[in-house]
Amino acid sequence: GIANSIPFIGFGFLDNFFMLVFGDYIDLYLGSYFCFTTMGAAALGNTLSDILGIGSAFYVERLANRIGFKPPKLSPMQLDMNCCRNSANAGRVLGVTLGCILGMCPLLFKRGREDSEKEENLEDG
Repeated sequence: GIANSIPFIGFGFLDNFFMLVFGDYIDLYLGSYFCFTTMGAAALGNTLSDILGIGSAFYVERLANRIGFKPPKLSPMQLDMNCCRNSANAGRVLGVTLGCILGMCPLLFKRGREDSEKEENLEDG
């Protein structure tokens, strides 16, 4: 399960990280121009993040293999066992969950609109 979780941590991190960054910039710069709602900007950011995720999946798996997280060598009969499939799926679920939580780090640096407006009012006044 661990060997399956490591690439999914990377994928979950990249997916959430870029979704938040893309969605924020789309909302900030293109939202008013194209009349996007915040949810529309988030959906478009998610689309771009998914496209990037498809392209980066190979590199994330390659990096995990270089670090030393290689899947165990199992026979086809072992791979077909329920316990192996359940373990692999549990590792993937835990990996992508942890990766998505870690990928929320752009929220630590994002200022809210209210904070930006207060700062602008202080500078003007």
